[in-house]
Amino acid sequence: MFFVKHYKAGRFSYHASLTYRQEELMVSIKDVARLAGVSIATVSRALAEPDKVRPNTRDKVLAAVKQSGYVTNSLARSFRTNRNHSVVVLVPDITNSFFSNIIQGIEEVARANGYRILLGDMQNDPANARAYGDLCAQRQADGLICLGRTIPFAYNRSRKTLDPKWPPLVMACEYDDRIAIPGVRIDNERAALDGVRYLGEQGHRRIAYINGPQDSPLCRDRLKGYRKGMAELGLRKTSDLLFGGDFSLDSGAQAARALLQLKSLPTAIFAANDAMAIGALQVLKQRGVRVPDDLSLLGFDDIKFAAYCDPPLTTIAQPRRQIGALSMQIMLDILAGRDGSGGSGESRVLPHELVLRESVARV
Repeated sequence: MFFVKHYKAGRFSYHASLTYRQEELMVSIKDVARLAGVSIATVSRALAEPDKVRPNTRDKVLAAVKQSGYVTNSLARSFRTNRNHSVVVLVPDITNSFFSNIIQGIEEVARANGYRILLGDMQNDPANARAYGDLCAQRQADGLICLGRTIPFAYNRSRKTLDPKWPPLVMACEYDDRIAIPGVRIDNERAALDGVRYLGEQGHRRIAYINGPQDSPLCRDRLKGYRKGMAELGLRKTSDLLFGGDFSLDSGAQAARALLQLKSLPTAIFAANDAMAIGALQVLKQRGVRVPDDLSLLGFDDIKFAAYCDPPLTTIAQPRRQIGALSMQIMLDILAGRDGSGGSGESRVLPHELVLRESVARV
């Protein structure tokens, strides 16, 4: 139903914009509740505090939100809260498939709460990160979720906190051990330790390791886990089995070429991410090394391509979609009760999972 009003002032005639009864056209929270088969209160709680709702119920609500097209009234909230309801998601390299599921998780929670995300491709250049940080500082976005280890804001080194003038920052997967920033991640040291223990259970003792960027705290944690696992297997000296990488396919291939030059070859390779494991796999196949008959291979992350390798890659999975969803929820919580501190700095640690496929065999 449309309404038209005419206003006259002197010799001018003004026509108000056409309006309509939005309640007849817009999806309500009642519709979401009916579609999901839950109460309105459960829908509200699933959108506002998803970690307090059972996973299967939360999934039902998010599926109903997506199916119905429900969004909160973000225009009204913008006038009320003086926010534009957008969040920058800073990605180190958009071509890296690892980040896709994290972004999907962020997008689902953002959309359900009337927010939009602005995707920033850092292209592994800190200057680009600073540019997106300036975007937030100018209040063109309400906050920033960082998927890499580069922090685009200045921070107080003595207090180990962000300057209160900066918008809120949340880190997903990565973290910075020099400063307290809220975020979501797994226990990378424990995950790597579990990987080595699994290889040890298969009879492997001489296990090569391809590490990621040395300036990454999560890579340092994974290296600690590897070394701890090797010590448990009785091998404390591992320097000849350590190879550097940068999370790329090429660096995994290069590491594989180098380790094939060793006089005493390893029986297994553990790569700090799946991309490097896949790069190593291609070199091994080119050199006639059969995986897993001659040499076993273990990855990390469980990207989509890991299941389609030949052989399919055994790997350690991160709950990437959940990491993204929880990161966005933390951002919403900070914005809802923001006091200028940018959050408590506590990280939420989610469980990892060992995914068994065909690239690891018993010795």
